[in-house]
Amino acid sequence: MGKYFGTDGFRGEANEVLTSAKAFKIGRFLGWYYGKQHEDGRARIIIGKDTRRSSYTLEYALSSGITSSGSDAYLLHVSTTPSVSYCCRTDGFDCGVMISASHNPFYDNGIKIMRANGQKIEPEIEEQIEAYIDDEIENLPLAKREKMGNVVDYASGRNRYIGYLMSIPTRGFNGMKVGLDCANGASWNIARAVYEALGAKVYVINNTPDGVNINLNCGSTHMESLKKHVLDNGLNVGFAYDGDADRCLCVDEHGNEIDGDQIMYMCGKYLKECGQLDGDTVVTTIMSNMGLYKAFEAIGIRTEKTNVGDKFVAENMMQNHYILGGEQSGHIIFGKYATTGDGILTSLMVMMAMLDKKLPLSMLAGEMKKFPQCLKNVVVKDKKEAQENAAVVSAVAKVNSELDGNGRMLLRASGTEPKIRVMVEAATDELCEKYVDQLIEVIKAEGLAAD
Repeated sequence: MGKYFGTDGFRGEANEVLTSAKAFKIGRFLGWYYGKQHEDGRARIIIGKDTRRSSYTLEYALSSGITSSGSDAYLLHVSTTPSVSYCCRTDGFDCGVMISASHNPFYDNGIKIMRANGQKIEPEIEEQIEAYIDDEIENLPLAKREKMGNVVDYASGRNRYIGYLMSIPTRGFNGMKVGLDCANGASWNIARAVYEALGAKVYVINNTPDGVNINLNCGSTHMESLKKHVLDNGLNVGFAYDGDADRCLCVDEHGNEIDGDQIMYMCGKYLKECGQLDGDTVVTTIMSNMGLYKAFEAIGIRTEKTNVGDKFVAENMMQNHYILGGEQSGHIIFGKYATTGDGILTSLMVMMAMLDKKLPLSMLAGEMKKFPQCLKNVVVKDKKEAQENAAVVSAVAKVNSELDGNGRMLLRASGTEPKIRVMVEAATDELCEKYVDQLIEVIKAEGLAAD
């Protein structure tokens, strides 16, 4: 992790951690860095944003920085993270920027940077950006006169992305009643258009953004309203996106939540049956439920595990030519169609599995039996010291030995906060809770927890 950039870009409270001045300098660096790769010094950089009030300020700051370095800023306006990725890889942009803090509350914001293939930029470039923000490298030249860049309206790119999503399903959704929770975020003006064009009867909630209601008791982190919406209206299925719509969780016809692991199971099995799952392998993170691995093993699907973060999943998929991977949180990557997580695309693939197999979501997801899971956070003085402490390491090994393959304990450091996440999967909720609390007591007894 860098000083500013974590696993999902630069994120923090707007005008407190992520200021307009920092956004301007990020734009300055990107405009210069990618501009120097062209003879005329003019790069093409596309910018999308979600519906947070601060996204507009950051958009202006970024585009000002880009153009003052002599490159051109193309504005998608309010659009999704995967739409920026799509435009990067199809329209010849040097770089893409998404202004969003994903599922965080409205007062946070973030800057995600993508390379020309639509994947997140290399850590080496992030390090150089951080050095420039902190004035550790020399100031960059300003463009003068006719060499100054342009700001270009590029709403057409969003419309082409919508058309691309519509082209993916091989059949219409006529007769299907579909609920969409847009989290008052970036999908609010996209998801409905896609589903209505495909013939579904669409029931949309949380699609009236006002700049401060993004993710507020809605979307993929607050599923209660969608569950009620599905039951009240007798819907076949419901889909919940997050603020920038790069993740999706589902609700089945009975109002039950379906998480990313269950989505990977359903779609992995469906793609294998269609002969489209390259290597019969799905890429997951270390946080996926053990039930997923056992369910995949039963149907002959291999798995590879990465660190937490969809960018690590994407890197593994690209290096090994796999076409499906993701996270329990609902970041699912379908490598045939995208290079990043795409919530709307994920929901379309779930629809295809339901329609082709002629089965309700509850039956498709029910084939995977989830292990009970408990996760608690501990604020610590030093994350590295807490993870490497001999007593802690010994306690984790003892628990895993006792579980003997019928569960596991996992420790993971937060990427952005001074916290250690303690997770246990076991046969019962009581066992999970017991082992998590047991380890937390060891952390405290060793003097590792913060006061």
